[in-house]
Amino acid sequence: MKTGKDLLTEGIEILCQNDKEAESLISPRFEEIISLLERYVKEIELFNAAYGLVAADNTNELITRHILDSIAPLGIIYRLLGEAQGRQIADAGSGAGLPGIPLAVTLPDCSFTLIERMGRRAGFLNNTKAVLGIGNIIVEESELEVLLRKKPENERFSLVTFRAFKPMEPKLLKTLFSACGKNGLIAAYKGKREKIEAEMLQLKNNRPQWEAIPYKAPFLDEQRHILIVKSE
Repeated sequence: MKTGKDLLTEGIEILCQNDKEAESLISPRFEEIISLLERYVKEIELFNAAYGLVAADNTNELITRHILDSIAPLGIIYRLLGEAQGRQIADAGSGAGLPGIPLAVTLPDCSFTLIERMGRRAGFLNNTKAVLGIGNIIVEESELEVLLRKKPENERFSLVTFRAFKPMEPKLLKTLFSACGKNGLIAAYKGKREKIEAEMLQLKNNRPQWEAIPYKAPFLDEQRHILIVKSE
């Protein structure tokens, strides 16, 4: 059986082969990125039983289903940041820091705000930030709605991303758009195209502009999409 480091290395090599933009971001720091993600995996495993951070039966499943999946659409995310005209990213309902921490590791020139309402999980995020020595992360222990009431409009986000978060519905969509700055985008990690279409059909009265971009997560044999939502 492959070690966690072997699986991470092979998975990221596959990602670089499949996406030249991702390769340009990862290759100059390849060993550093592997080392940081390996330490991140160990932190999750250390606290997972007590904090219920992720659903994973073993290290390989944690790496495949959570770590590699978080960075698999790296090239897409980077291109979206250009479209959104900014580098301020919010990870809503961050939980274990997914996808925020893997993205922050691979995009050191971007600023990430990890928003997590549960105190123990926010504590885990702050501890992991310190252990990994990541300087481009801010942890906010708060509900997104509460944080927005305290955050000036000129400090809103270029991109709001989330993973393993509840389905889109009008109230949530309004809150997420409130978190976006001018030309900001919502980027949601999703599965099958049919489920995305059904989910967005429920929002037809809100008339959001959306696009589901497929991506391939290494070693994960299932449909994965990034759902991009823009306000009209």
